[in-house]
Amino acid sequence: MVVCLNMTRFYIQHMAMILKLSIAGDDLSIDVPDSVLTEGEEFFAHMDCDIDRGWQMGRQYVDNPSMTQRCQIAADRLLTALSHDNQSTKLLMAGYILSRMPTIDRVVIDHTGNMQDTEFEFHP
Repeated sequence: MVVCLNMTRFYIQHMAMILKLSIAGDDLSIDVPDSVLTEGEEFFAHMDCDIDRGWQMGRQYVDNPSMTQRCQIAADRLLTALSHDNQSTKLLMAGYILSRMPTIDRVVIDHTGNMQDTEFEFHP
């Protein structure tokens, strides 16, 4: 029984490192190495400090972004990284989303310029 439980934990942990995206009807997955999640925490905390100062989200300035808005910001930066083929930023932004929304299943990224229309789907 313990072995099965450990196998189940491994499976769940492994699945949490894959971020599924939907952009303009195209689906893709980003496999985020565990090292990005653990070693990236200092970067993620610094990113949170930057966002704590407020953020321009499209036409609206948000003084104190919620966790959802923080992940919308990261998803917007992820979209930019994908369009510029910037692998390190892609992994860091995907890692940020996974670390801040551990039950995330899929991110539906708005590609029309309004990051607040980005939506998140969660595991049941």
